[in-house]
Amino acid sequence: MVTREGMGATDTLAQQSYSFKASPWSSHSQILGLIPQDGAGLSLLDVGCWDGNMAARFADRGFQVTGIERQSWPAGQFPSNVKLIVADLHHEIPPLSERFDYILCADVLEHLLECPKVLVQLRSLLKPNGRLIVSVPNSGNFYFRAVVLSGRFPQDEKGLFDRTHIHFRVWSGWRELFVQSGYNVASVLLTPVPFSVFLNSQNGLARGLEWLFWRFASVWKTLFAYQFIVILERSHE
Repeated sequence: MVTREGMGATDTLAQQSYSFKASPWSSHSQILGLIPQDGAGLSLLDVGCWDGNMAARFADRGFQVTGIERQSWPAGQFPSNVKLIVADLHHEIPPLSERFDYILCADVLEHLLECPKVLVQLRSLLKPNGRLIVSVPNSGNFYFRAVVLSGRFPQDEKGLFDRTHIHFRVWSGWRELFVQSGYNVASVLLTPVPFSVFLNSQNGLARGLEWLFWRFASVWKTLFAYQFIVILERSHE
């Protein structure tokens, strides 16, 4: 985890929320498995790359990696093998001349004011056979439903009720957004409730619960999936 001098409480919480999640069923681990191990000759854009942790993992595989984040990082605190572009993503993607084989939006779209506009812009940055990989929360998850049914809508620091989320969608809503933005849904993976994060433990109990709820999600994704990991391709219509 990167440490910055003068870091405030909000930044510290953001670090904790967006640090790498090592569980085999996490969105981070599954995304790493979706992208080729050999990235020689391939390019990747990490949108909302935060401290560059994920981006650097792809650069280490040989990808030419560009990251976009709203803040800069002091020298030595961002991976040297990742090109960083500092930009506010809320409304648009900054002008880029390059086209990419892979574009990654991990836990990003739900935070953006102009999410549909950004998706359309990202489509233009994909090479003809390129893929956009996104991870987005499921507001149809059983926990989310139960909390809302109880008459509450918390403002948490992370999770399904993250106070910085702007978009709350169930699977049908996310799918409609992707299709309307010019994509075909190639495949969908699922994540379970991240018990290892909530319990702050990687022990057998946390991993066992994650495996169990991953199986539940595999049977009934709209109710038990915590996040959707979606592989998108450009629509040619």
